[in-house]
Amino acid sequence: MGILDFLTGEFIDVIHWTDDTRDTMVWRFEREGHEIKYGAKLTVREGQAAVFVHEGQLADVFTPGLYMLETNNMPILTTLQHWDHGFKSPFKSEIYYVNTTRFGDLKWGTKNPIILRDPEFGPVRIRAFGTYAVKVSDPAKFLTEIVGTDGEFTMDEISYQIRNIIVQAFSRIIATASIPVLDMAANTADLGALVAAEISKVVADYGLTIPEFYIENISLPDAVEKAMDKRTSMGIVGNLDNYMKFNAAEALSAENSAMAASTGAGMGAGLGMAMAGQSVQAGPWGPRPAAATQVAQPQAAAQTPPPPPVEHVWHIAAGGETTGPFSKAEMGQKVAKGELTRSSYVWTQGQDGWLRAEDVTELAQLFTIAPPPPPADA
Repeated sequence: MGILDFLTGEFIDVIHWTDDTRDTMVWRFEREGHEIKYGAKLTVREGQAAVFVHEGQLADVFTPGLYMLETNNMPILTTLQHWDHGFKSPFKSEIYYVNTTRFGDLKWGTKNPIILRDPEFGPVRIRAFGTYAVKVSDPAKFLTEIVGTDGEFTMDEISYQIRNIIVQAFSRIIATASIPVLDMAANTADLGALVAAEISKVVADYGLTIPEFYIENISLPDAVEKAMDKRTSMGIVGNLDNYMKFNAAEALSAENSAMAASTGAGMGAGLGMAMAGQSVQAGPWGPRPAAATQVAQPQAAAQTPPPPPVEHVWHIAAGGETTGPFSKAEMGQKVAKGELTRSSYVWTQGQDGWLRAEDVTELAQLFTIAPPPPPADA
């Protein structure tokens, strides 16, 4: 290796940093013992700042741009080293790149409940959480106050401290804001602005700023939320007495509808029996004389007969299927035909489950009717 190659390897003439991470706030340019060549090129990209530290002292800060490291571009370092205008020798300095972009979508939340005095509920405990963004506003101050000599400083190393500052500021503001708990959801934007302003005063001493701060939710203990739900339900109900009367009327209406359906079925069966009786009265001799009919009409018009009695109608279960409903007369016909026996299962409105026909008093009579004695000359 020639002397020129050796000198070229010892001197650094291009300085830049390309950030390939999402959480690096400060990165120290690693020289690996090499000296910086006088007149070297320094590249500072948008969203970056370069801070020179010489022998432990903060020197020059470079904003985005392309620089030639000469005495006229490094006034502080030139003063510290007492360089004259003709200085062109290599020098050693630590160079820290500071990420000045916005770090967003950072989470914060109250680890423990915050106790405050609500004008309506009295002392209550609340929890809150949300997101915020942080940005380096003063690279030199941030480097001296927070980073120190850390060669690679990430957002995680300071996020815990910032969250503590946020929770402290939020607790103080929410306790003195005198905003009712029920109105906090409508005032989260105003509360967020107050908290952000309070936090910015503290983090400004660290060279930071809080460009965004959001309160996503403010929650109450479960017991308080349940009580609020009950109170909301009572508000929806309104007059409790009228609400109970309305529910009772609805229940009575449903019961009457069921009874009307059962009564209608029974009346249908009764009318069918009456029509059958009229057919029997006609008999084999034909209809009654017109005169008899004319005599009966005035009586019918003079006095309205009462409604026919309600008669049970029956259902029969056989072979896994049910048939019916059948009137008592039709049930008697089925007994005569052998289609209904004592062991047949039957059911009617109001009966508790299926019963054998012989166990139902009203139907058991159909099986006990004996024929009259035979005639004497038989």
